[in-house]
Parts: sequence; C-alpha cells; structure tokens
Amino acid sequence: MMRLALVACTILATPACRSEAKPQPSAIVWRPMASWSGRGSSQTDTFTSDTGGFRVKWETRNENPAGTGVFELTLHSAISGRLVAPVVEQRGIGHDVAYVYEGPHVFYFVVSSANLHWTFAGKEGVTARMTTPPGK
Repeated sequence: MMRLALVACTILATPACRSEAKPQPSAIVWRPMASWSGRGSSQTDTFTSDTGGFRVKWETRNENPAGTGVFELTLHSAISGRLVAPVVEQRGIGHDVAYVYEGPHVFYFVVSSANLHWTFAGKEGVTARMTTPPGK
C-alpha cells in the first residue's frame, strides 16, 4: 500500500503530468479622465493617476492674429508643484496626440497659451488582461 502511494505522489509531481497555466496576454486600454478647453493660460484641478501613463489628444484653432498663437501644455506634481514633463509645445494651429509615462502620482496640467483657442482630453493607460473565449 505504501508503494502505491509513493508511485502516485511521484507521478503527480512530474511536470509532464501537471497542467501549467498559460500566461494571458495583456494590452493597454485608455480610460477617459477629463477634457479641458479655453483661451489663454490655465491650470486644471488635481487628479490621481494609478499608472502614470497618459495619452493626451489636443487641438489649437482660431489663431488671432495669425502667426502669434502659442500653446504649451505641461504636467506637474500636485505634491511639490515641480514640472514632471512637457507634453505639448505648439506654435499656431495644429492637433496631435502626445504620450507621457510617469509613475503613479497626484498631478495637474498647466496650459500656457496666447492668441488661440485650445482643447485637450486626457486618458489614463491601464493594463487589461485579454481573455480567451471558451473552447479555444
């Protein structure tokens, strides 16, 4: 009886007999935070980021007088006020998407702008595990 238990334990302990979990692939999902718009300089309210990864979609328009528009967007620490990262430096009319990767923290954005209208929307990058449909 003891031999049977020992053989069963040995068989169960071998890697070939165990089913190992396969790691699930993951992807970055962009969760909406907030959007802001205005003319001239401004500062956003503070916000907490669990990941510190941001995608910022921005646009400038209605430059008046032509050739004088400025839009600069920076990310700051809400704890110390220090500049964490420049996000956008734009002269005149334009649009694009900017990415910033920092650690989890409490932040705020600062807009330094003149002679144009601006808008930007922030999304935070979070990791999502992809699941495999049953039967595959």
